[in-house]
Amino acid sequence: MARTPHILIVDDDAEIRDLLARFLKKHEMRVETAADGRAMAKAMEAARFDLVVLDLMLPGEDGLSLCRRLRVESALPVIMLTALGEETDRIVGLEMGADDYLAKPFNPRELLARIRAVLRRVGSAAGPATEERGRRLAFDGWMLDLAKRELRDPGGALVALTAGEFDLLAAFAEHPKRVLNRDQLLDLTRGRAAAAFDRSIDVQLSRLRRKVEADPRDPQLIKTVRGGGYIFTADVEGV
Repeated sequence: MARTPHILIVDDDAEIRDLLARFLKKHEMRVETAADGRAMAKAMEAARFDLVVLDLMLPGEDGLSLCRRLRVESALPVIMLTALGEETDRIVGLEMGADDYLAKPFNPRELLARIRAVLRRVGSAAGPATEERGRRLAFDGWMLDLAKRELRDPGGALVALTAGEFDLLAAFAEHPKRVLNRDQLLDLTRGRAAAAFDRSIDVQLSRLRRKVEADPRDPQLIKTVRGGGYIFTADVEGV
């Protein structure tokens, strides 16, 4: 049986914290809340979480800074909340390593759907494993473990990837030497519900290239096809 996902909500608005906590608990999730970065740190020291819902505008250290620090320390999924709703804020949030983005005001049901989608992607909800997810893919000395959601470089070192970066790399590795456009990549990584977030692919790809390319300014592994999309150039073997 799948265990109950443990969610941390970080928002300085007590009404929003309480509303979301009650709503998510009704949908079989364990929830804790924090009003700022300090409370968030204390909560994370005391418990293990499967996902953080993080408000952008917080007193003291803001959500972007907290997300950036969190990304240095772990691959814990993050959904950013903001009252601004500007595309630039969403892109910056994704650049900092957020896995998804939701602008206030929003329907709690939409947040629930986003949480479930992210948890499905990272496997935090302990969904049933499939035969395909047990595979490991090798390319150019790299090893991508789909079951453990791990990437190791040619020297065997573990490379930290966000959930979005891992899903993007997996999509490429499972469709090598084939041109994939943004819509196809969104469908493979996020599903149709996230189709409006087309720019997120560019942001995730930029971050991914910095981690797997010898020279991200002249990528050889994940090449851009003018007017078409992107192509994964390596030979991929199942291990």
